[in-house]
Amino acid sequence: MKKTHLLTYGLVSALMLTAFSGLKPDAKVKADNVSTPSAAEQIVDGMSLEEKVGQMLMPDFRNWQKQGESKMTGLTEMNDEVGSIIEKYHLGGVILFAENVVDTEQTVRLADGLQNASKNIPLFVTIDQEGGIVTRLQSGTNLPGNMALGAGRSLKNAYNTGSIVGKELHSLGINVNFAPSLDVNNNPGNPVIGVRSFGSSPELVASLGLQTIKGLQDQNMATTAKHFPGHGDTAVDSHYGLPMVTHDKERLKKVELYPFQKAIDANVDMIMTAHVQFPAIDDTTYKSKKDGQQIMVPATLSRKVLTDLLRDEMGFKGVVVTDALNMKAIADNFGQKEAVILAIKSGVDIALMPAPVTSIATEKNLTEVYNGVIDAVKSGDIPMSEIDDSVERILDLKMKRGIYQPEGSNQEDALEARIANAKKMVGSMKHYHLEKKMALDAVTLLKNEDETLPFKPKKNEKVLILAPFEDQAEAMRRSIHELYSKQRINKVQVESLIFSGKVFDQETAEKIDEADFIITGSYVVKNDPAVNDGVIDDTVKDSSKWATVFPRAVMNYSLKNSKKFVLMSLRNPYDAANFEEAKAVLAVYGFKGYTDGRFRQPNIPAGIETIFGLSEPKGKLPVGIPSVTHPNDILYPYGYGLKFNGKPLK
Repeated sequence: MKKTHLLTYGLVSALMLTAFSGLKPDAKVKADNVSTPSAAEQIVDGMSLEEKVGQMLMPDFRNWQKQGESKMTGLTEMNDEVGSIIEKYHLGGVILFAENVVDTEQTVRLADGLQNASKNIPLFVTIDQEGGIVTRLQSGTNLPGNMALGAGRSLKNAYNTGSIVGKELHSLGINVNFAPSLDVNNNPGNPVIGVRSFGSSPELVASLGLQTIKGLQDQNMATTAKHFPGHGDTAVDSHYGLPMVTHDKERLKKVELYPFQKAIDANVDMIMTAHVQFPAIDDTTYKSKKDGQQIMVPATLSRKVLTDLLRDEMGFKGVVVTDALNMKAIADNFGQKEAVILAIKSGVDIALMPAPVTSIATEKNLTEVYNGVIDAVKSGDIPMSEIDDSVERILDLKMKRGIYQPEGSNQEDALEARIANAKKMVGSMKHYHLEKKMALDAVTLLKNEDETLPFKPKKNEKVLILAPFEDQAEAMRRSIHELYSKQRINKVQVESLIFSGKVFDQETAEKIDEADFIITGSYVVKNDPAVNDGVIDDTVKDSSKWATVFPRAVMNYSLKNSKKFVLMSLRNPYDAANFEEAKAVLAVYGFKGYTDGRFRQPNIPAGIETIFGLSEPKGKLPVGIPSVTHPNDILYPYGYGLKFNGKPLK
């Protein structure tokens, strides 16, 4: 049975009864200009400073090393050590990662155990379940991802994405999703957002993002628009460095800020900050702890961004949460404690991953941050009124989303029933069929000369798969096997070759010679092939350049020998520009293959179905693709997509 919250819950129950029972018709307010305090305000009035600060901290327990054990392992079961930390620091929430959510029953039990450890206010149990390439649930529906939704242009698919994720997370006991990404990906060199974005159009990002938010919220899931004010036009990954967006404020309002304003107007629950510099908004500098140089403050630590812009100008009244504070953009340049204090002073309500805690021995990291914030409040460096405002916003959201339960509710009695429900919900066949449709709707045909597609193999003809990694090749093999086992195509021979880290050699040439059809997957994060004198340099033999060099060599050899060759872009579609000479090119916007007995994304199977003509290409580019040899020229414009007959989609 869940332990009764003797202190805070007793107060909560009394106050909530007062706040929500309704005033009598003849009730009088003593002064017209004095409003009745909200339930959250009354609760905050009864909290200690220590309890308030705890609500604003959200660490991860991704891995844990128990006392007496020799190594860290993923925290999959609740233990007394983690429970004691949650209780001691009055934590407001935790974030879960893939290491924590191995299977459905285990995840329900872990979430329940985390909540039972909270002796005061129930936790935000949070996760990054964006769909596509950023998913944590190892038993959930992975979905094709935002850029695939952008290619499909379907508001219904976007809503269903939010609804599927919301249903699955809610059934597991997870109550906050750090999604969707509302970054406008208008920089082909962006190494961190890419297919996590709906596309390069602010209007497209806003319309699909709002439907995703609605789908999540309709399942009572707290939603998060990220990464404010926008991480789309960057060429540096903030996990490793400090990116900068140099546009003026008028341009930012039209592009980067546009989807966030729409989300604010639609009452998104949370906004997550970006560790990105925006000099047009705030050019304040700090001395970097990394090298002593003066560096511009990132948005996460900027009051001009988070208070003056986000709250005062844009009118956001919800909860502001940082991106992970252990990312190098913050960790390398600002001290652990200092970063959290700066974030709170800037207007942040929740500091995400404020200190690494992986054992009782490393608890001191959290202690330093926790005590540092308390001391900053006591000294007046952080106004108590702003702490109160933050905690009120946190409690308002917890009550709005039903995370606060009245005293006497007994979740533990329903645990087995909740596990049974989650097993039916998470990764269900209904969700599988919906994600398959989304993936098929997204497949974008960019070239199809000489009627190369669809492939129409005769019985026992050979299909050669060349993929960067084994899981991708396995996804292609299994997809083809499923097609001929269901007699949707003739039975074919299938061979595969993995080419990451390799150079084109005689063995590869011989495999192409023996094949009738060649399917090559291209996987590029940041597209930068070697270009000399206005052409891609195919003389490069450096194995470290395999991502572009190898598939181009396959393309060139296949064309020379009149083989039917198709290039499948597996991630950011900008790499399609590397294959101008190819006769058939398509994009699927998702690279995860088949591992541990399941497909990790529906994108590759959708691409295979399309290649063999079992689904018509329906997707339109959600971004423009520039030429790599003439970067100022757009090779494939935004909205471009073909039918098999080579005519543009309408």
